[in-house]
Amino acid sequence: MRALVEQHGALSIAQRRRGRPRDAYGTLIRSIVGQQLSTKAAATIYARVLELFGGNVPTPAQLIAVPPDDLRAAGLSRAKVAYLRDLAERVEDGDLDLDHLAELSDAQVSEQLTAIKGIGQWSADMFMIFHLGRPDVLAVGDLGIRRAVERAYGLKKIPDAKRLTRIAEPWRPYRSLACLYLWASLDNAPA
Repeated sequence: MRALVEQHGALSIAQRRRGRPRDAYGTLIRSIVGQQLSTKAAATIYARVLELFGGNVPTPAQLIAVPPDDLRAAGLSRAKVAYLRDLAERVEDGDLDLDHLAELSDAQVSEQLTAIKGIGQWSADMFMIFHLGRPDVLAVGDLGIRRAVERAYGLKKIPDAKRLTRIAEPWRPYRSLACLYLWASLDNAPA
């Protein structure tokens, strides 16, 4: 980890945000769009989704009002359209109070978010790292993090969640920052 920090130096705010929106709702939309996609593909599709709304993150009401086929045309799968609509409906109905998530523990935030269709632990981790700025989140479900650890530590194969957790133990209480450096190490790495 020391080598990555020395190689990349202090990360700028832009590097720490990694293209994520500043608002809670936008961050969750971005996480759903990015599920199971490369960073580049996720950014492209997310930009297309925003284009449907004049370049802005849609409000829940705007997202609900747009025809699902328009979202599909932007590159979203049927499942992701359903996930986005479920999120929008829960926020619109008040079932999910985004303004109060910052007051909850990491476990409580995860519980609230993973109750939404299409939001799993990976999305909850991304939300806690990028929106809430929680300092000690280890995104064990992120393939990029696991690949970066494989490369940085000279492993023969990508570590599973259990091995990654053991490797990351010395990074406490700054595992979120470690994740940011690991992602940064992949930005210019050969494929």
